[in-house]
Amino acid sequence: MKVAFLGGGSFATSLSNLIGKKGFESTIWARNKDVVNEINNERKNSKYLKDVELNHNVNATDDIKKALKDADYVVIAVASHAIREVCKKAKPFIEPDARIINVAKGIEEGTYKLLTDVISEELPHNKVGVLSGPSHAEEVGAEIPTTVVAASEDRVLARDIQELFMTPYFRVYTNDDLVGVEIGGAVKNIIAFAAGVSDGIGYGDNAKAALMTRGMSEIVRAGKALGGDAETFFGLTGMGDLIVTCTSMHSRNRRAGILVGKGMSIEEATKEVGMVVEGVKACKAFYMLSEKKHISMPITHALYHVIFSGKDPNDAVRELMMRDKKSEHFK
Repeated sequence: MKVAFLGGGSFATSLSNLIGKKGFESTIWARNKDVVNEINNERKNSKYLKDVELNHNVNATDDIKKALKDADYVVIAVASHAIREVCKKAKPFIEPDARIINVAKGIEEGTYKLLTDVISEELPHNKVGVLSGPSHAEEVGAEIPTTVVAASEDRVLARDIQELFMTPYFRVYTNDDLVGVEIGGAVKNIIAFAAGVSDGIGYGDNAKAALMTRGMSEIVRAGKALGGDAETFFGLTGMGDLIVTCTSMHSRNRRAGILVGKGMSIEEATKEVGMVVEGVKACKAFYMLSEKKHISMPITHALYHVIFSGKDPNDAVRELMMRDKKSEHFK
């Protein structure tokens, strides 16, 4: 069994180590030669996952053809905006019966397509699934109990992914609602960024509880409008992922939001975080999508204007609080 990981970041590294410890060949493709050399020579990826010693079954290369040769599974672990480019690059070297697993969270900007749809367009002969849920790479790497979901419209593939990743510290459920799983994972990044802004301003637990709860309503509305099952959003890939990204300092989205709430520009905040902050691109994409499909997403709209129009976060919060009076319901 060989599993190839496209991307050398923190989540790819933690999952590849999990696979290596199960006795499978695990190969990471990374563009950064320093990352490749450190993984191969020092059994570390200190840039993205400090203090984790990598199993001897984990190897790295900057040669995508070599990484993909004879791979039974290909895990796509790059930023959402790079999915199409990487799939095009990988296509000539992916085995025709290799199964694709996406772990990125977002939708494609401009087309508003699910990432699995983008992958299927570029790799039409390969079956595609998703692994998603509340799973900070730092905790997976440290073997702290974590629970996620393997999703695919092909139930056999979902069960195969479940079997591939299941360990005593990494529990995997299955779900055939691919749309719901993907939308939950994408929109929660927006709400987590907003929760960080709230923390940065200095607001308290009341404000964060409101953001998370009303943010959940936005996740459900967006997901249902795109064909997802409402029940999915109250599971691990919706509510579970929302809780962990809104409350943890492992969350890049929350950390970037805190910095913006303290007065930094989005450029300064993302530079300070030092890694991709998916909530930024997700916010823009879902703002545009909500306008196009008339989906009510007031938190997303408020955050969009903070990030892209330079609106004062305090003014954005005030406007959210003083919106038209409504009755709370979930219909």
